[in-house]
Amino acid sequence: MRLKERIIIALDVGTRDEALRLVEQLDEARVFKVGLELFTAEGPTLLEDLTKRNKTPFLDLKCHDIPNTVAGAVRSAVRHGAAMLTLHASGGVEMMRRAAEAAGEVAARQDRPKPLLFGVTVLTSLKDSDLEEVGFSSPTGSQVLRLAHLARRAGLDGVVSSPQEIELIRKEMGSDLLVVTPGVRPAWAAAHDQKRVMTPAEAIRLGADYLVIGRPVTAAPSPGEALQKILDEVARAQA
Repeated sequence: MRLKERIIIALDVGTRDEALRLVEQLDEARVFKVGLELFTAEGPTLLEDLTKRNKTPFLDLKCHDIPNTVAGAVRSAVRHGAAMLTLHASGGVEMMRRAAEAAGEVAARQDRPKPLLFGVTVLTSLKDSDLEEVGFSSPTGSQVLRLAHLARRAGLDGVVSSPQEIELIRKEMGSDLLVVTPGVRPAWAAAHDQKRVMTPAEAIRLGADYLVIGRPVTAAPSPGEALQKILDEVARAQA
């Protein structure tokens, strides 16, 4: 992958106009993440807007429901142009497997590449005490690995994990799974509500395939300049 394709810009805004204004400011970016807030506000036509601008839409809804419902949602998302999607790995192997099959079927009918599906392991806003509070007895790292194994069994392309678990996943599974890493913050940016964070250079060195970056770029006075600083940092880490 080219470097700019490894940076996923999170469009954490509330309207289509705000989102497309950022897309125009970030001509160097290739992949844009549409999350729950923006998708709920604007719907699937935003994915089509991104595709028309030769961008890669990453639909981050973290689907978690019965297998039939999730498979149906994935079919609809792929029909509207989603090239990357997320589902909660805790939904189980059957849910993830049905989603992967649905994505492949629609892509084949449209004669386009199969979208990448990623299993979300543990949200970056959670730590061990939060997991214990909701009934998970395993520490974060163990829970991430358990869910990563399920995602691989189900035929998903990769997982979403915090930077802190990249090394664990690589040691356990090698290159079997792609790793998408939110919770990435340049040293010059605030952590906000994410608790398990790391700089872009550190995440790349540990083996992350994709870095999800939002506010350090989108809330910067000059989003284009902020993105270029991150691209330069990651390029140095790869050198």
